[in-house]
Amino acid sequence: MRSKLFVPASRPELFRKAEASEADAISFDLEDAVDAARKDEARALLAAYLRNPRAHDKLVIARVNAIGTPDFEADIAAVLHDGLDIVNLPKVENADQVQTAIAHIEAQQAFRDRTRPLEYLVNIESASGLQNAVAIARAHPRIMGLQIGFGDLFAPLGIAQTNVFALAQVRWCVRMAAADAGIHAYDGAFLDIAAAQAFREDARAARDMGFVGKTCIHPSQIALANEVFRVDPDELAYAQKVVAAAEKAKGRGVGAFVVDGRMVDGPFISRAYRVVREARRQSARS
Repeated sequence: MRSKLFVPASRPELFRKAEASEADAISFDLEDAVDAARKDEARALLAAYLRNPRAHDKLVIARVNAIGTPDFEADIAAVLHDGLDIVNLPKVENADQVQTAIAHIEAQQAFRDRTRPLEYLVNIESASGLQNAVAIARAHPRIMGLQIGFGDLFAPLGIAQTNVFALAQVRWCVRMAAADAGIHAYDGAFLDIAAAQAFREDARAARDMGFVGKTCIHPSQIALANEVFRVDPDELAYAQKVVAAAEKAKGRGVGAFVVDGRMVDGPFISRAYRVVREARRQSARS
C-alpha cells in the first residue's frame, strides 16, 4: 500500500469517491474521525457497504476502536464481511492486547463464515507501544504491518510533529520491529494538507528508512504518496541487472560478482529481487 486514504465511516458520500481515487487502499474509520454520537450510524453504514459486491481492486481496511473501549465489540460485529481485507487495531500497547483482540475477532461466527483470510494492521501510537513494538509485531502470524500514529504518540508528550529527530527515532524503532517480524512498516499521516512539497519530503524520509507507504488524510495527498513510494526507475534498472547477473551466477556457483562497478552479494541480491517483484506489483495495479 503506497497510499492509504482515510475515509470517516460516517460519511457515505465519500465512499464512491474513494473507490474512484488512485489510492492503493481505503481505510474506513470508525475511531477518531467519527463523533461518539454517530458511532452506531457509522457502523451501520460501513456494514452495508462491506456487504455489497466490490467494484474496485483496492484493499479495504476498517480502523476499529481500541480493544477495551465500549465500541470495540460492536465495531467487529459490524465489519466482519467479505468486503473487508484488513482490520486496523489502534492504540495497541502490548502483545497481549493484540492477541486478545484477534482471539475475539476469530471467535466470531462471521469470521468463520468468511471465504477469504483476514489480516491485521497494528498501530504504534504510544510510548508503551513503541517500547513493545517488536513483541507487538510478532504477536500473531496474520499481522501484515505496523503503522505509526504520530498524533496520538506526540501530542500528549508535547513533541512537535515537525521535529525531524523525533520522527526519525520513531520511524527507526518501528521499522526495525517490523523487520524483525518480517512484515511491512507504514508511515503515519501528514497534517498540513496544503503543503505538497513538505508532504513529499516527509514521505521520502519514511521511504528512505524502508517504509513502503503512507497514510493520506486528503485525496490531494494520494498522488504524492504514490509518486514517492513507487519503485524508482534507476533503482529498478540496476536491480534488473543484478537479478540477471545472479541468475547467471547460480549455474557457476558464484555468490558475489560486480555489476556496474559495484560489488554485489547476498543481501544486495535479495534486495534486487524484492525491487523487481515490487515493480511488477505496482505495474499490475497501474
